[in-house]
Amino acid sequence: MINSHDSESRSASDLIDARIEELDDWRGEMLSRLRSVIKEADPDIVEEVKWRKASNPLGVPVWSHDGIICTGETYKDKVKLTFAKGASLTDPKRLFNSSLEGKVRRAMDVHEDDHPDEEALKALIRQAVALNEATTRA
Repeated sequence: MINSHDSESRSASDLIDARIEELDDWRGEMLSRLRSVIKEADPDIVEEVKWRKASNPLGVPVWSHDGIICTGETYKDKVKLTFAKGASLTDPKRLFNSSLEGKVRRAMDVHEDDHPDEEALKALIRQAVALNEATTRA
């Protein structure tokens, strides 16, 4: 069990490592794999942890570059990557399969036996970074 004082002094990357380790099943492996793809797509991406609370002391992994790119949440049956501005991205490989009705966000639900297209995911990450950079320059 992670005590809250201990987790407050840890870096976001350390907290994400702890979250992956805590899962101890396919979800941890999948989150780790998706995290690697995100970091390969944008070596300048910043790892953060948001929405920490007593019931979730490790919080939610967040990847940012001039604003939030995506979050990585875990549920019993899936790992969900939610893109903050996903509705503004082109998704030719149809990775987005959740939150499709939203006006801003889009999400990608990944289940145990899924094999997400890593090159298509990298393309989405790079698009999201470009969109954030354009927004901060405007």
